[in-house]
Amino acid sequence: MFSKKRRSITQLNLNTVNEFRHEVYSCFHRAADALFNTVDALATETTAHRFAHLSLSPFFERQWPSLYEAFEDGCIDRESLQRVLIAHLPPPPQGEWLLLGLDASNIARPESHTSADRLHLYVPNLPESRTPPVTVGWQFSTLMVLPDPCSSWGYILDNQRIDTQHTAGQVGAAQLRECLAQLPPGLRALLTGDRYYANAPFLRATTDLACAKLLRTKSRRVFSRPAPPRTGKPGAPCKDGERFACHDSSTHGAPCGHWEGLDAHGQRIEVDSWEHLHLRQAREIELTVIRVTRHGATNKKRDPRVSWFVWVDAEPAPLAEIWPLYTRRYGMEHSYRFEKQALLWDQPRLRTPEQFERWTQIVAIVHDLLVLARPLLPAKRLPWEPSTRPVTPQQVRRAMAPFLATLGTPAKPPQPRGKSPGRAVGAQINPAVRHPVVKKPKPTPKKRRTSA
Repeated sequence: MFSKKRRSITQLNLNTVNEFRHEVYSCFHRAADALFNTVDALATETTAHRFAHLSLSPFFERQWPSLYEAFEDGCIDRESLQRVLIAHLPPPPQGEWLLLGLDASNIARPESHTSADRLHLYVPNLPESRTPPVTVGWQFSTLMVLPDPCSSWGYILDNQRIDTQHTAGQVGAAQLRECLAQLPPGLRALLTGDRYYANAPFLRATTDLACAKLLRTKSRRVFSRPAPPRTGKPGAPCKDGERFACHDSSTHGAPCGHWEGLDAHGQRIEVDSWEHLHLRQAREIELTVIRVTRHGATNKKRDPRVSWFVWVDAEPAPLAEIWPLYTRRYGMEHSYRFEKQALLWDQPRLRTPEQFERWTQIVAIVHDLLVLARPLLPAKRLPWEPSTRPVTPQQVRRAMAPFLATLGTPAKPPQPRGKSPGRAVGAQINPAVRHPVVKKPKPTPKKRRTSA
């Protein structure tokens, strides 16, 4: 009885993976066969260290120039691909949150002068020096389902480039709106984000979405309490109450909720909350401000003892789950590292941003394919990798080649076209156009009114 049940579950997962591959292939509108060959090559060629090495894979049935031409001439329907990825989303356990993570990652291109729409990007976690931590390149916004426990097994729902005309908050809010509309009914979605997203424009852009939000906020953020009742005196009434400054304990008052316990490392942790607060730039949105105090932290820059969060939802904040839920957001960093180190996300030197957007979609497809194939494949560990540690996507990727050979491919075999005649005699090739780096202007702060 157990073997029959096990066999049916395996067959169900196998059908899911096969259906996923065929639906992904239908999202490729031009150069579909070469693009899908790239998907299989990237999913199996674990020894590739350069983009061109993917053309050496047995699953890439074409010559190496077709690898570059696939991204020059290809076309991927992003909306259709988004629907496919969401349709095959592994559901969370019954009664638990569908935990979403929203973040942006940089693709440095400081020397690509012929690439358009590059912008100045901040480089985090650099050692202190006199040179500013700034580079030039593209930036991509990712909406991902976070794994439990925290690891690189995130499931990507959407990837989109942040152009120079929009901010990461605007692109992230649009991604969240599109994906939430396609989720199966009955799922409770919770969005986690770092300190960049705890601002008034992002909260206003997402206030009508059926999604709870747990956002980290700056330690010097200032909130306001509800406005006091009108006194009847002439003049405009007060729009904000007493201020609540995170860095000034004299403005806090008694917390509305308190929880104390132990974290995953057995260290004491305290969580306090203050309800009915708001930002002055978004008075219509009621917030719950949460302070997490970890007594076992080192209190360094990357491991602060006190952290501040914002909870936005009609239901009260689950204080005991705040820190465990937010720490799962670090799975995005693990996923980014796997995509850049193993899946070569930032390695190809494609000229136009449109070409790199197609490559980004291919990387997301391969990442999600590994997540769906994980229950079907045994981990292939290297001799020095301990068997007691959890399975990684790279270990599953090593076992993908025989699995994909069994499944087959919807891509059609190549058709020989003969030898190219080459460049015409006397043809004059103009140099590629150089594009300047776009520097986004800083938002101008509003002037405060001063009493006469």
